[in-house]
Amino acid sequence: MATESIVVPSAPDLHRAAARLRGHIRRTPTFSLADDEVDVPWAGRGVRVVLKLELTQHTGSFKARGALNTLLARPVPEAGVVAASGGNHGAAVAWAASRVGVPAHVFVPATSPSVKVERIESYGAKVVVVDGYYPQALAASREWAAQREVLEIHAYDTPEVVAGQGTLGLELVEQVPEASAVLVSCGGGGLYAGVALALGDSCAVVPVEPERCPTLHLAVSAGRPVRAQVGGVAADSMGAAEAGRIAHAVATSRGTQSVLVSDDAIVAARTFLWERCRILAEPGGATAFAALLSGAFVPEPNTTVVVVVSGGNTTDLPVSRSGELLSPPHAA
Repeated sequence: MATESIVVPSAPDLHRAAARLRGHIRRTPTFSLADDEVDVPWAGRGVRVVLKLELTQHTGSFKARGALNTLLARPVPEAGVVAASGGNHGAAVAWAASRVGVPAHVFVPATSPSVKVERIESYGAKVVVVDGYYPQALAASREWAAQREVLEIHAYDTPEVVAGQGTLGLELVEQVPEASAVLVSCGGGGLYAGVALALGDSCAVVPVEPERCPTLHLAVSAGRPVRAQVGGVAADSMGAAEAGRIAHAVATSRGTQSVLVSDDAIVAARTFLWERCRILAEPGGATAFAALLSGAFVPEPNTTVVVVVSGGNTTDLPVSRSGELLSPPHAA
């Protein structure tokens, strides 16, 4: 059976996406740490760490970029759009649809956190809850869409979505031109692919995956995307059962393999970001930082490393090293 060809966005595609999104998407800020501020195995090597705070983006994650770029680049039927999501992509599609003025239906698994479902609904989308996980929600959304004339917006594996996510990388070119490496959380791989395409050979782009959601790692090892069993603390935002074909093509062309981090490392990264920086990241949003903090990724001496904090759709505070719930400081 013939398979569809893989369309990887070009550099002009990314710049066209940036032009479409200008005035709609926030240019998210950066936040710098010296390596002596971070208790890591590689401390004292003269490394500057720059956090790209994409959790301050519209809808609380980078997903707003790809969703809105798709709606602005593609013809949208009167019946609107449909998406399947663990939460963040659904919120982004709902927000983008409200900006454009079209209806949105979002299929979410029953495992989606209530804060994410409420955010989707706050933008006026119709939410359909499906038993199971993301793959079941995706199958249900496709079955529903097959009976209607609607635009399906995949969470991570279309040229428009990847080009939209790549606009984050174009911002980094201007904000941190000296970066030697950029670490990004990787679920289906749309953010990784977009940032890698934006930065080209100017620096290393490192996808970081939870050990329990290793879809890109398995795809690169197998030579093609393969289905994986996923779970763990970050599964609601990084629980794609299969890596995107675009992400796999980009990783293969760059000779890139992902870095894997444990659930404990992700929890520790969330705790550090909250305790030291008062940044409340969701587990998926802290996954890239977990690679740096745990020593799973060791930067070269005297370099600048960017870590994308990709999402903050959570109301759950991290737990301290003593096991106590961390509360915000009381105002004086």
